[in-house]
Amino acid sequence: MAGLDDCILCPRMCHADRTEGGTGVCGAGEKARVALVSLHQWEEPCISGERGAGTVFFSHCSLKCVFCQNHEISHGGKGRDVSPGRLAEIFIEQQARGAETLDLVTPTQYAPQILQALIIAKRHGLTIPVVWNSGGYETESMIESMRGYVDVFMPDLKYRDEGISKKYSGASNYFIAASKAIIKMYNMTGSPKYDDRGIMRRGLLVRHMVLPGCRKDSMRLLDWLWKNFKNNIKLSLMNQYTPMYKAYKYHEIDRKLTTFEYDSVVNYAYDLGFRNAYIQEGSAATEAFVPDFNLSGV
Repeated sequence: MAGLDDCILCPRMCHADRTEGGTGVCGAGEKARVALVSLHQWEEPCISGERGAGTVFFSHCSLKCVFCQNHEISHGGKGRDVSPGRLAEIFIEQQARGAETLDLVTPTQYAPQILQALIIAKRHGLTIPVVWNSGGYETESMIESMRGYVDVFMPDLKYRDEGISKKYSGASNYFIAASKAIIKMYNMTGSPKYDDRGIMRRGLLVRHMVLPGCRKDSMRLLDWLWKNFKNNIKLSLMNQYTPMYKAYKYHEIDRKLTTFEYDSVVNYAYDLGFRNAYIQEGSAATEAFVPDFNLSGV
């Protein structure tokens, strides 16, 4: 497949040959690998609606987050390889199940395969909004390749400080890349647009999970978002950080977020002027929200 023999899909620009059994820094090879296909009720309401988001969880990841709750698939690579044809069938099956949206989770490393599958699926009647649910660590050219095929971009914006991003995700250039990618996403989709049931049909929803000890970094990210977008995007501020995977090696994040830390970030967002935003009330910091990656639906 074009581009996989000299891979520059993500900002790591590793130039790996992912054909004939090779893999990139992300761990991904020539075929898309899927770990779970499900109707997911825990995404933001404009993505899940009443019937659930049609999630397709992809294996491997270009980020190396030490606290990843999906580490079984992102780091471990658990999943099953599928052809573009089978992937297109999965997309259509999610629509047939009544999914409100097609929610592509951690898709970046498989952009060419997903694009080929979307072309096939749309020819066969795929009409629900396609959501690009990513870590935000992407290139502008890869985002551009999805023009006309992705309706809603839902990236994380994890870090502003390059020291923090390098320490916890192995990517010192995270903000430089993610900020450019998010601006590109907005330029492609514009302000959020919803149907009469409140499902986002087009637009940009930026997620930010507040990390322990990093509330000041969160505020810097909010400054950047407000400066560039004001209330013309949807914002989701999450308090669900749970110390998992290798977080125990970093004492400062080997704990849950405090109420003060989260509330101070929420209040800062409000004071800046954000109104088009989701916040989480109560604690969502539990491993119970981690899906069972049992290859169901693959």
